[in-house]
Amino acid sequence: MRAATGTALVVVDVQNDFCVGPVAGSRYRGDPARLATVTANVVRAVDVARRHGTEVVFVRFLGDVAYQGASWRQRDRALGKRPKCLDGSWGAEFHQVAPAPGERVFTKRACFDAFLGDGFESYLARLGAERLVFAGLYTDVCVDSTARTAFQKGYHVTVLTDCTASLHLPDEEILRFVRLVYGAHVTTHDRPESWSGPAPGEDMWSARHTATPESTASTRRRRSTGTGETGASRRASD
Repeated sequence: MRAATGTALVVVDVQNDFCVGPVAGSRYRGDPARLATVTANVVRAVDVARRHGTEVVFVRFLGDVAYQGASWRQRDRALGKRPKCLDGSWGAEFHQVAPAPGERVFTKRACFDAFLGDGFESYLARLGAERLVFAGLYTDVCVDSTARTAFQKGYHVTVLTDCTASLHLPDEEILRFVRLVYGAHVTTHDRPESWSGPAPGEDMWSARHTATPESTASTRRRRSTGTGETGASRRASD
């Protein structure tokens, strides 16, 4: 299947341990009501995407010690961090939103960037996606990490500002950063005309002076291969 609009909505880490309960409450410094609002808006954004024929892709995080690298384990020991979103636990389950049958789920095992998960990159390539629209948590951690790689691989980046929240930095600071560094388009879920359609066309000057068929093909060839789970198969395996 190809993305009918050239756009994919990427739902990042909308899981219980990031959204609700004691783990989320101990980490998120803002008003817990903000996380509830963000989650509700993500649900709405997913509904909008489905109604407009925009591909929806889910990304989830698993933080088991078995998946952690040496540097991750050392950081957690130094900072007193406990692992979260353990495989098979309530904390790892999606919160208020879930993939529909046929929608793909990609797993990040103790890493921030979805491109490091098996199959994410190759699936986007098969879709023919050109723009990635981000919703989920947290803006300054996994959303930013994935958006950064997406930009460097040639994808247009959009962030739904009412569908995400920052963990460590002020929201306005990280949103300014993604606009400045990645040229990200920022909008809200209730403006589907600005994010659910085809990716914006390249500026004519930049297309003439910076893009070549060889460089574009090289970028696409660097994308890895792999497979992702569907919503149905993910639920069956968890």
